[in-house]
Amino acid sequence: MDKIIAKGQLIFGIAIAAYGVEDLICAHLGLSIPGVPWFPMSVFWECVTGIALIAAAISIIVNVQARLTATLLGILFLLYVLVSELPQVIGRPMSVSTRTVFFEALAICASAWTLAATLPTGISPRPWNNVVDKLIGSGPYLFGISSVVFGIDHFLVLAVIASLVPAWMPGAMFWAYFTGAAFVAVGISLVIKWMDRWGGFLLGLMFLLWFLLLHSPRVVAAFRSHDPNAPDEWSSAFIALAMCGGSWICAWHGQQRDRQDSK
Repeated sequence: MDKIIAKGQLIFGIAIAAYGVEDLICAHLGLSIPGVPWFPMSVFWECVTGIALIAAAISIIVNVQARLTATLLGILFLLYVLVSELPQVIGRPMSVSTRTVFFEALAICASAWTLAATLPTGISPRPWNNVVDKLIGSGPYLFGISSVVFGIDHFLVLAVIASLVPAWMPGAMFWAYFTGAAFVAVGISLVIKWMDRWGGFLLGLMFLLWFLLLHSPRVVAAFRSHDPNAPDEWSSAFIALAMCGGSWICAWHGQQRDRQDSK
């Protein structure tokens, strides 16, 4: 398991790179679609954001200044949450889809900060280190809260979730209930710091299976049919991949904590 959760940083970086590429493609094609990972203010800002996300992904993947990059990336997504998505949630508090986008972006923010918390701080103390430590220390809690919300929302739209299960898999409604319960259970484990290493590992495995079995075929089908919703399918696929990476990052964070406690 340790070798698998250690790949969380790499998988998360790949997903962030995909977001950046998607931003550039949407800017080139003149698309402006709300939701993660787009920042649909203008073509110029889509390009700037795309380049920034690709640069951040490279830093995270090659592990060069990755702690600083992950911290800033988390701040970027937090600003997106507060400026773009929070007003939408306030205006439509009963909308599951609106709330989902909000917490997807917050979970990506949390993944970035949790990653930063797992990386070395460097050798020279700086006056803002305490503030940064408190900021990134909130990462696992924000990810856990987001997971609980995802689980609750699953129970609110069980029929929709069941319809997404591939036809070749029996028991669609069972899987809808199961994933909702899994989200809630893992979210609680992350917040209370109990069995969070196993919880993060299993949640990441679930997201990886979603990426491979559910989202990837939909992406391929959308592009083959020139579906105008193809960017949405791409976004959904790489959100699942980012959540996989974020879950394993949380698991790795729990493992580091357990090792320090045992010393």
